[in-house]
Amino acid sequence: MSTASSSRSRLCRQRKLQFHPVFRQRYRFEDLLAAFLRTLASHGGDTFGFEAPTIVVGRPVRFAGGNPDEALAMQRYRAAFERLGAGHARYVYEPVGAAFSFARQLDRDATVLVADFGGGTSDFSVMRFSREGGTLHAEPLGHAGIGIAGDTFDYRIVDHVVSPRLGKGSSYRSFDKVLPIPNRYYTNLARWHQLAMMKGDGDLRELRELSRSALQPGPLQDFITIVDLDLGFSLYRAVSDAKVALSARNRVDFRFNSGGIDIRSTITRDDFEAWIADDIVRLGATIDKVLGEAGIATDEVEKVFLTGGPPSCPPSSGCSLSGSATNG
Repeated sequence: MSTASSSRSRLCRQRKLQFHPVFRQRYRFEDLLAAFLRTLASHGGDTFGFEAPTIVVGRPVRFAGGNPDEALAMQRYRAAFERLGAGHARYVYEPVGAAFSFARQLDRDATVLVADFGGGTSDFSVMRFSREGGTLHAEPLGHAGIGIAGDTFDYRIVDHVVSPRLGKGSSYRSFDKVLPIPNRYYTNLARWHQLAMMKGDGDLRELRELSRSALQPGPLQDFITIVDLDLGFSLYRAVSDAKVALSARNRVDFRFNSGGIDIRSTITRDDFEAWIADDIVRLGATIDKVLGEAGIATDEVEKVFLTGGPPSCPPSSGCSLSGSATNG
């Protein structure tokens, strides 16, 4: 889970979303990104500046979101950097940047699969590295990406552990009928920042109305409290901590206790692996895609370099090349 990945999903959203409300002020995304980068530069001191003659910016192979628009995303990237006087910045796929860091450690020529597991996307590149006269040369052979990564894994925990506690699967009464609470409200839990947006798009108002006719109003009221008190980020921190703990343990005791809401559950690694099984299959298919684009078989990959957060989860590290290559 990361703020950066949440920002990226908004970066490439449909063109009609031109402004973002922040404390009742409306900002363009490129204004927010430029403000973030200025703050980053101020913390970097003299070693970090946008006046440098060469600036390289990482970008996902494939942007995340329900309907990602790559052209729009890159337009907004460029606009933000132009506001900082860095319109000359060059953009490279994130796994390519990671590959160069790894390649400096190589003591011989090698074909390397680089897997960059982020918050919103997982990106893969196949690179051929060689040295001539002491100079490192890189030849990109293939790239592929998919909008499945750490945030997706977090959401699987939310969907199975948290959402039922907030009323998913429960019912409400409408005249003489008993109807299920619509699942669409719970899709907002897929990204923590989407919960804040419920305040302005009518969903929160509808939830309040549903809670009055719900057969079990308590869980819905807890959902409303999470949105009202902006507890989404804290909730996702607790979820992410549980996910990370499952990398080292076979079971964890999940707990979220804030705003008068107390959610507890024991999660086993077997449960978690079952919840993300389809995601792992799709990650594996993306690896097959990048190998196909590179025109090589799995046994021609000499090194695998994993970077990012989710590789520490046993299922995702196990999906790489179906176990036919090793890290490092």
